[in-house]
Amino acid sequence: MDAPETTSLWLDPTTRPDTRPFPVPGPLVAGSRYDVAVVGAGLTGLTTALLLARAGASVVVLEARHVGAVTTGNTTAKVSLLQGTRLSDLTGRHSSETVARYVEGNREGQSWLRRYCEARGIDHQLRDAVTYAGSPDDVAAARAEHDAAASLGLPVRWQDDVGLGFEHAGGVVLPDQVQINPMDVLMELAHDLVDRGVQIHERSRVVGVDAGDPCAVHVETDQGPGARTPTEVLADRVVLATGVPVLDRGGFFARVEPLRSYATAFRVPGSLPQPMYLSAGSPTRSLRTYPGQDGELLLVGGNGHVVGRDDHTLGNVEDLVAWTQERFPGAELTHVWSAQDYQTTSHLPFVGPLTPGQDAIQVATGYDKWGMTNAVAASLALSVTLLGDESHGSMPWADAFRSWSRHEAKGVGEAARINASVGARMTTDRLKPLVPGVVPSSGSDGVPAEGEGRVERSGLRQEAVCTVGGMTFRRSASCSHLGGIVSWNDAERSWDCPLHGSRFAPDGEVLEGPAVAPLAEVSED
Repeated sequence: MDAPETTSLWLDPTTRPDTRPFPVPGPLVAGSRYDVAVVGAGLTGLTTALLLARAGASVVVLEARHVGAVTTGNTTAKVSLLQGTRLSDLTGRHSSETVARYVEGNREGQSWLRRYCEARGIDHQLRDAVTYAGSPDDVAAARAEHDAAASLGLPVRWQDDVGLGFEHAGGVVLPDQVQINPMDVLMELAHDLVDRGVQIHERSRVVGVDAGDPCAVHVETDQGPGARTPTEVLADRVVLATGVPVLDRGGFFARVEPLRSYATAFRVPGSLPQPMYLSAGSPTRSLRTYPGQDGELLLVGGNGHVVGRDDHTLGNVEDLVAWTQERFPGAELTHVWSAQDYQTTSHLPFVGPLTPGQDAIQVATGYDKWGMTNAVAASLALSVTLLGDESHGSMPWADAFRSWSRHEAKGVGEAARINASVGARMTTDRLKPLVPGVVPSSGSDGVPAEGEGRVERSGLRQEAVCTVGGMTFRRSASCSHLGGIVSWNDAERSWDCPLHGSRFAPDGEVLEGPAVAPLAEVSED
């Protein structure tokens, strides 16, 4: 199949015609001072900003692209305490007390988000959450999740038939979980913030922060293609709610693994199973419904992989489509999109200071595909810290989320594995131009066809060349973060770094960090 447009169901304006835009603030004023600058306008950033604004803090939100541009706007938006096989995984890595605190934090996040939806009139649906065994080989994993969830006090049950409508081997069910349209939540949060006097500056990329009293936040505002205006604002505290922190000190880029996964939406004749499903086995399959304006849609996701390390990403989409149409005859594809998530070395979120003992800059990362609950839990914990109660007296569960905690020792082996694979990839990619025929020389095969990209060699320099929208772009193939050689993502028509997950548009502009600078332009020799 040809690469389809990759706009998520939630970000497609035709599916949300009644969206009320929030007022655009005036230009960011250099030297303005705030109590807190929040970097990133996803669920973590906007919820944190709201909690702080409610308490009377002066807050500014700085977003490199637009509200919901990255993970929150591309999630499948399951607000669930049953999270695939996550609880059994955590139980095998951490103490029962730590895992119980993780669950309690997620329960607090879910409860807060549900109350907010009810109070603000945001549409949401109660659904059973199901972790199912796709075959007899997966029953043990699903049963282990049932036992872990039950031991943590969740009211789960086992069912031999979970209502999928196709062959499976049973699953664990947790009733009364929630599904949402994440952009409905983000836009309501944005309006709530604006009504409280908080400015949300889109197209304002934070490229650096000097810690101090106050912190100096360095921002580049986007004035159009290739036109960026640098400015600086001041803040007593800074929150990096950017997926992975965009500041390298603290080394979070080496303590998380970036994962890309795919989602599709279908119009399907007949009735659809209503629970939110996730398979216990591999490849992962995620299913839920969405009550669209023109009828119910089926959302199917899965096929995750480490960012930049799949040579044919479009094949993941094709596989999802084929799998769905085999099980739901007549399914008509309407949307294709992807999302990026981060798994920490300990498999627990990292929420807290960027560096030990330095509280001026706070971070939140590593939700491992369960951001709808973890993001709000992180926001609750961050707000308590930023408002001055660092004991988390009313939130003992926040200990399970702390960055730089004893829990991270559990991930030493995982950290070694991740960074060994990064080092091997960097070395291999850097040596490729020295091997005849491995990297084609610049221009030897003409320009790439529409929708295609490749890395070419110009001397020892590697260049990223692609053709999209009838235009051919040539940029340095070295990621602007730490120099990894990017690879072409044919599903999304982007350049993805296999080291730490930075992603770039065909013209080299940053789509996702930790990079904050575009791919460098190259001179014509």
